[in-house]
Amino acid sequence: MSQRKLKLTVAAVALAATTFVTTAPAGAAPATGGPLTDVRIAAHFDLAAGQQAENIDLLPDGSAYVVFARSRQVARVDGLGRTHILATLPAPADAGAHPPALDAPMTTGIVRTADGTVYVLYAAGTADLTGLWRVRPGRAPQRIAALPADGVPNGLALDRRGGHFYIADSVLGTVWTVPVAGGTPTAWSTAPELAASGFLGADGAKVHDGALWVTNLDRGTLLRIPIRAGNRAGTPQVRASGLIGIDDIAFTGRGDELLAAINAPNRVVRVTSDGAVSTVLDAGDGLQNPTSVAVRGREVYVLSAAFFTATDPNLLRARLGGGGRSTAMGGRR
Repeated sequence: MSQRKLKLTVAAVALAATTFVTTAPAGAAPATGGPLTDVRIAAHFDLAAGQQAENIDLLPDGSAYVVFARSRQVARVDGLGRTHILATLPAPADAGAHPPALDAPMTTGIVRTADGTVYVLYAAGTADLTGLWRVRPGRAPQRIAALPADGVPNGLALDRRGGHFYIADSVLGTVWTVPVAGGTPTAWSTAPELAASGFLGADGAKVHDGALWVTNLDRGTLLRIPIRAGNRAGTPQVRASGLIGIDDIAFTGRGDELLAAINAPNRVVRVTSDGAVSTVLDAGDGLQNPTSVAVRGREVYVLSAAFFTATDPNLLRARLGGGGRSTAMGGRR
């Protein structure tokens, strides 16, 4: 989410944050020291330059690719926490253009493929720019799939085995699919569970164990949509609920267990395979409105964009351990 996305719905998100917090047990201990250890801030970003990081993908050397939503940039954060800008997507010719619910163009999802190519989503608010873009070293960014200008393409996931991208549109309540090579997107799912309920619906997306997992920010739900033969969408299943403000997710490698960024409430939660939810990071650990999570082995990366706090957008790192504190939120259905 961009800063403006939150400002446009301050009352709604504030209420969501209150709902989230009041479901946690009174007097709960700080999150640090549970399932995540060695928690530290690995990089600080420049708020004044629009470096509010929206999404992340990891490189084998431990560095990370990130997208800065407001500055329309793709960057690499190296192992020393230094930021290297790789590309800037073009601004619309109309300086006043913007997609629904936003007051400015925004880069959102990011995926890196094995050959080093980076793919990013761009919600520009114009038909000539909105869509899926390919970024290669030494080349100008290239749009390879156009998406509706009246939508907000947000979450980006890749089925590496099937060779298809999945794109969660937060305004149109649609998951699009497009081949890795690009082309014309197809509406893969328009299930009602993807729709917004006042602001933004389908948000984060990840492929895992034969299914596409999608979050719904407004409804606070985590959905599992089976990927059927012929790249057809199955019926969505609600795997967790009560997570208002849920943004992006990452699987830990332990079955269906995952970590989820809960933006306005300023938390990262663990959702176990049976749907139990526990808080593993919060503001005391340095979170500044987290937007996305990535996991490689036991290493955990969390981006914070400081949409509400307007202080210290950053990249937090930690290590997976065990344990955690349970809350009353959600539950598998």
